[in-house]
Amino acid sequence: MNHCGTQRLETERLVLRKYVYEDAAAMYKNWASDKEVTKYLTWPAHSSQEVTQGVIKDWLNEYSNESYYHWAIVLKDNGDEPIGDIAVVGMDEKTSKVHIGYCIGRKWWHQGITSEACKAVMDFLFDAVNVKRIEARHDPENPNSGNVMKKCDMKYEGTLRSSDWNNQGICDACYYALLKSER
Repeated sequence: MNHCGTQRLETERLVLRKYVYEDAAAMYKNWASDKEVTKYLTWPAHSSQEVTQGVIKDWLNEYSNESYYHWAIVLKDNGDEPIGDIAVVGMDEKTSKVHIGYCIGRKWWHQGITSEACKAVMDFLFDAVNVKRIEARHDPENPNSGNVMKKCDMKYEGTLRSSDWNNQGICDACYYALLKSER
């Protein structure tokens, strides 16, 4: 892979950019404190803005690593306020594979925003980083997350039973992936 770190990406409606420390209030308000948003995620809803500040501080330290890919999702017509998050949450250098994860504030659900962000990140990872496989997974109780994967042309590969964990406990995991050669 040709690591180049988190780069600013733009789509028709979105800017995907690195986090800044000042994003903590918006992140906390827009999604990190919402138990409905975090229901099927692997991290709990933040109990205070200070928790969010600590998380962002850790992320900011990672940006010096060229193999770290993590974006705040910002609507172009909404100032510079983040409304969601998308990142590479797992990586295998030997197979040139990455695993992506995402979430978005409830106010912006069902508007195609997450799919638009995911497509932009996938294009960047295939074209700039030369990733060969991009995969993602979701709890079958959260089919909307799987719909994002389908809209991004990822192929369903199977469900691993009782193989994952989220805020609901042990769960099944539906895997989707797209190979660079399939684009």
